[in-house]
Amino acid sequence: MAAEVLIGAGATVDVYEAMPTLGRKFLRAGLGGLNITHSEPFADFCSRYGDKQGQMQVFLNSFPPDALRSWVHELGIKTFVGSSGRVFPTEMKAAPLLRAWVHRLRTAGVQFHMNTSWLGFDGGMLRLAGPTGEFAIKPDAAILALGGASWPQLGSTGTWLPWLQEHGVKTSAWQSANCGFNVEWSTHLREKFPADPLKSISLTFTDLDGKTETRQGELMIKEYGVEGSLIYAFSRRLREYINAHGQATFTLDLLPARSGERVLADLSRPRGSRSVSRHLQSCLGDNALKRALLYEVLSREQIAAPAILAKNIKALPIRVKSTRPLAEAISTAGGVSFDSIDQNLMLKNLPGIFVAGEMLDWEAPTGGYLLSGCFSTGLCAGRGAAKWLSEH
Repeated sequence: MAAEVLIGAGATVDVYEAMPTLGRKFLRAGLGGLNITHSEPFADFCSRYGDKQGQMQVFLNSFPPDALRSWVHELGIKTFVGSSGRVFPTEMKAAPLLRAWVHRLRTAGVQFHMNTSWLGFDGGMLRLAGPTGEFAIKPDAAILALGGASWPQLGSTGTWLPWLQEHGVKTSAWQSANCGFNVEWSTHLREKFPADPLKSISLTFTDLDGKTETRQGELMIKEYGVEGSLIYAFSRRLREYINAHGQATFTLDLLPARSGERVLADLSRPRGSRSVSRHLQSCLGDNALKRALLYEVLSREQIAAPAILAKNIKALPIRVKSTRPLAEAISTAGGVSFDSIDQNLMLKNLPGIFVAGEMLDWEAPTGGYLLSGCFSTGLCAGRGAAKWLSEH
C-alpha cells in the first residue's frame, strides 16, 4: 500500500522482500477464504481495536472498509458480504488479488527485490543482505513493514526489535494474539477429542475491568486446550487476565437456544430405567463432546443432580492457564509504541524512517480487522513518506 501511494506521488520505489515471493502471510490468510474487512457500522468496526482504537482511528478514517472494498474492485476483484458480515472476494482466494495488485505496481514502475533482508542500521545507511551478499543503501525515505512475530516461517520474525531499541524507539514485548489457550484436559479428553469443533455454544467472560461480554459461535477443543474464532474474540482480555492473575476462567453455555428453566425441566423429568448418561444425551442431543466436557468439569454426583447439572450446562467453567506460543498465533500484540511515532507514522528518533502494519503495537480480532489495520497504516505511511519527500 505504501509503495502504491509513493509511486503515485512520483517517487522512485524499491521494495525489498525477505522471502522468495511476495505476500506469503497475505496468501496464508486467504487459505480459508480471504476475509478482507467487515461490513458492520464503522463505529462498531473501529471499536474492535480495543485499547488502541484512539491511536488507530486516524488511520482507519483514512481508509475505511468501504474504501478498501472499492480499491479491491478497482483491481478487478469482486467482493461479497457473508452471513456474518465479513467481506470476501467472490472467489474466496487471495492469489488473484495479489497477482493483479503486483502487476499494477510493476507496471507503474515499482521495483521488487526478493530474498533481501534488512540487517539494521550502519550510520545513516540501511544494511541489507541479498542473494549476492551484504550491501547498504541510503534512501531519501524508508518504510519498514516487517510484521510482528507470528508465523515466522512466512517472514515476520520480530528479530528487528533491538535494532530500533538501540535508537531509543520505545517498544512493547511480543505477546500472542488471536491464539489458542492451554487447558489441563484429562488424558481421556485429549485422546478422544484431539481436534474437535464445539458448535452452537456461547462464551461469557468478565475481564479485568469488570466488563462481562457474551458471544455466540463455535470453538475448537484441541489436545492442548481451546482455539478458534470465538476464543480469538476474547484473546486480548483473556491474556491480560492471565498476566494479572496467572489464569482465567470463562463459561460456556452448551445450549444457548434454551433457557435455564427449560434445561432444568428437561433434566428433572423421570429417567426411568435410563442411565444418567442416556438421560443426559436425551437433553443435550447426540453430542458426545458436550457430554464429555460436562464429565471433565463435574463429578458423577454433580452430574446426577439436575439443578447443578442444569446450572453448568448453561455456564460451564473452563480454566485457561496460558496462551499458545507466538509462532502459532495468528497475530501478535507488542512492537513499536505509538509514543515513538508522529502523526505520519514516522519514527521520532529516526527522521525519514516510517513504520506500518503489525510491527506497530496494536491488535484486533480476526474478521477483517487485521488486514484493514495493515492496509490503512500502509497507506498512511506512504502518504507520510510522500509528504516528507516533498519537504526535504
